[in-house]
Amino acid sequence: MADSPLLRALFRCHLWASARLMPVLIANRSFEEVLKWAPLASPTPYRGLPAPYIIARVNRAVRRPWLMRDRRCLREGLLGHRFLRLAGFDPELHFGVDPKSLQASRLSAHCWVCLDGRPVVSDSLPGMVEIYRHHDRASKVRVT
Repeated sequence: MADSPLLRALFRCHLWASARLMPVLIANRSFEEVLKWAPLASPTPYRGLPAPYIIARVNRAVRRPWLMRDRRCLREGLLGHRFLRLAGFDPELHFGVDPKSLQASRLSAHCWVCLDGRPVVSDSLPGMVEIYRHHDRASKVRVT
């Protein structure tokens, strides 16, 4: 389906509902269960929508979180990856940790989405070491 007002309206409704339901549906789930929100293979009902449009709408949908405030990048990353994939793009979801936080009581972690090797939803933070890349061709643990 080509980019059209109807396709954009369907996309916005789907994104809005997903952004509201995700915090409840991933609460207290394992990492593997959470990653189901970032499918590696999916249908492409939103093919034709441009990546910048999808990214802008994802950023808008998550800009005022009332749930997942402390895991904002996870919400952005999962939604960004999911909806880029649903539009036929091949995004990568990256996860990193701050090595200084390994001895702390709470681990400092971050995630971001890349498209064609460039960050498009969030970005790596200084000091973060990438530990996992969720991608259909290179989906494996990477330790640096």
